Amino acid sequence: MSSIDNLKRTDAESAIPMRLVAGLVAAIILCVLLISFRPFQPASTAIAGSGGDLVNQLGFGALGGISVLAMMVLANPRTLVALISPMWIVMFGFLFLSTFAATDPGAAQRAVLFTVIAALCMIAVLALPRDADGFSLALVIAAFAVLTLSYAGLVLVPDLAKHTANEIEAEHAGLWRGIFAHKNIAGPVMAAFSFAGIYLLRRGWRGTGIVLLMLALWFVAHTGSKTATALVPIVIFLVMFPGMFGFRMIAAVLIAAALIGFFFFTIGTLFFPATHDLLVQLGADTTFTGRTSIWQFGLEKLAATPWRGYGFESFWEAPVVRQAENPSYYLDWDVRGIVHAHNGYLDIAIAMGYPAMICALIVLIVLPLFDYARCLKKRENVFMADFFMMCLTFSLMNAFLESFFFRRADPVWLLVVMACFGLRMTARVPILARINSHRTS
Repeated sequence: MSSIDNLKRTDAESAIPMRLVAGLVAAIILCVLLISFRPFQPASTAIAGSGGDLVNQLGFGALGGISVLAMMVLANPRTLVALISPMWIVMFGFLFLSTFAATDPGAAQRAVLFTVIAALCMIAVLALPRDADGFSLALVIAAFAVLTLSYAGLVLVPDLAKHTANEIEAEHAGLWRGIFAHKNIAGPVMAAFSFAGIYLLRRGWRGTGIVLLMLALWFVAHTGSKTATALVPIVIFLVMFPGMFGFRMIAAVLIAAALIGFFFFTIGTLFFPATHDLLVQLGADTTFTGRTSIWQFGLEKLAATPWRGYGFESFWEAPVVRQAENPSYYLDWDVRGIVHAHNGYLDIAIAMGYPAMICALIVLIVLPLFDYARCLKKRENVFMADFFMMCLTFSLMNAFLESFFFRRADPVWLLVVMACFGLRMTARVPILARINSHRTS
């Protein structure tokens, strides 16, 4: 009896530091993923992607190794099994196959490798914490690390933390981007932090949640991103209002309907004249700041190879674009100098073809919505699922005007990965708050 009691006591004592270690490791991984190995690097000078230089190659390679090792040692095997998704394996299969159609297959395969490594790292952030307190700790550390560096940068290195008139997009001068390469990355990340603030508030971390929410929203407002500023309250309403009454299926249906609406009133205006005419009557910018020109060009070129696309991260740098005749006679924008379609869904089709785009719609939209509707009816699962759904809904809507899907270690893409696998986890694994937990503020 005595020896058994001592064993139980020893196990209980050792479980506490291991839980803390797991949460801190998750926090470190999340910090590195969001901050990167090259913060304060403007888009005009950044090397394309996160795997474009030796620092990133070695850094993310090592982070991937640490993440895998940490999951083997610290993660709950049940959680790891629950996170395995056959459709995501198929999706990454499409991603790899697309490299053979790329203009430089070797470079494309390295890009896919770093995309997979970054995704594994984000999965580790979900799998390592042993309870909701551990995940909240990781979230708080990473969010405040990013916010502290970003706000400090505005004071100490304003030319790096803000857009300047000397850059290609001089019209963005003075807009905040913090540690990120562009305001269109900073806005979505800060929006996700505002959702994290709501999540912490609901869990009882009131002081921390309020501060995080206010700092994040203030930053979003100063990025000058009208899309991000408008989407935050819309997303909160779509997810939180039905969810407060337990109508999760209704929330999922509303989100799906909203995404369909975004399609019809963005790129869908090229297919359905009625939606274009309605936008004209409303006095809206029917070109979406010239984006329709890019979409039209991309769709025309995609018609030549709809089943396999042009290869991963290849089209916009390929001769078919760079050496194209000046299309300005029928387009509002000369597409020969851009790096993506400003529509994530179109970019998937251009890179991998329509079959891969259908698979992407399943793993990014259909499965997460089903997982959200099937979330386990436990307090912590519900709170966490609502947080993930807000992050994902915002990103899916934003993707109609921006492109970040499968972009290696792009923070916005990694938040999508976190949300998709997080929703899968909340639908399958009971999340504990913490035994004898204390609420912090």
